[in-house]
Amino acid sequence: MTESNEDVVRRNFASYVRGDRATAESLIGEDFVFTSPQDDHIDRAAFFERCFPTRDRFAYQELKRLAVTGDDVFVMYECQLRETGERYRNAELLTVCGGRIVEGRVHPPV
Repeated sequence: MTESNEDVVRRNFASYVRGDRATAESLIGEDFVFTSPQDDHIDRAAFFERCFPTRDRFAYQELKRLAVTGDDVFVMYECQLRETGERYRNAELLTVCGGRIVEGRVHPPV
């Protein structure tokens, strides 16, 4: 039985929080593209080099909302920075194909 797109995304976020790169690598496709305010269409290798190690900056990260529309999974999550205690929310739109995340776009609040 194949995982739902929501389950793939939930497992990916959990792997980030645990620092479980092997699981994250199994869930993120080889042609993955990531875009955020700091990163413009970076590839999978750059994502794992730049973004995955940042989890230690956070005291916690909690998924607040998930909405699935076909291959797209919209996620809103809350984080708290370990150093300052500041809390904020981000939203991501993740595209899942064949059980793997192929694109991620971060949309921070305005």
